[in-house]
Amino acid sequence: MLGHHYTRTFLETAVASVNAGCNLELSYGMRNNVFMHIPQALAMGNITLQMLHDRVRPLFYTRMRLGEFDPPAMNPYSSLDLSVVQSPEHRNLSLEAAVKSFVLLKNVRETLPLRARDLSGQRLAVVGPFADNPRVLFGDYAPVPEPQYIYTPRRGLEMLGANVSFTAGCSEPRCQRYSRTELVRVVGAADVVLICLGTGLDVETEAKDRSDLSLPGHQLELLQDAVQ
Repeated sequence: MLGHHYTRTFLETAVASVNAGCNLELSYGMRNNVFMHIPQALAMGNITLQMLHDRVRPLFYTRMRLGEFDPPAMNPYSSLDLSVVQSPEHRNLSLEAAVKSFVLLKNVRETLPLRARDLSGQRLAVVGPFADNPRVLFGDYAPVPEPQYIYTPRRGLEMLGANVSFTAGCSEPRCQRYSRTELVRVVGAADVVLICLGTGLDVETEAKDRSDLSLPGHQLELLQDAVQ
């Protein structure tokens, strides 16, 4: 609220937030955060002790239900490790969730899905800065990835047994340096071309928004060259 000029100080923000029903603040890394001013607001009579109790109570109820105050031995999740988290059952469920979350905007001539049995003898080209760069595949608030579990588009297609050629065209999402000659060579020899474009954390993230939806750098040029 301070950043949007709804209030002028952290004290005003704390008072307005508590009065509005807010009971949780995200101010990671800030030693002097908004809710540190609650004692002052309480002393000044801007908020009441009963109001604070009402705000805090559901937080502790939730923490109790989550087992945060139980002895570790009572927590069934304490014994879990990667052998469980990355078990075949869990990985298959993750794959199912990923497949079902795709948004397909257009499917001309029923081109998709690509099936391994249909790719025999086909030459595939996978191009673009997102084609084989695991680092750029994760967005804001993603967990720390385990490299052995990451499947880039290139790696996934190669597992189908297809004849896959690859070039990034540009090595990172900003795409400041673009190699058109290499892209045209790889695409020109292919029967099927997959172009992997986007933004990623290098270009946009929380508190680093963009004023337009244009593809960054030379990515649009890369796309047009591949289509041409």
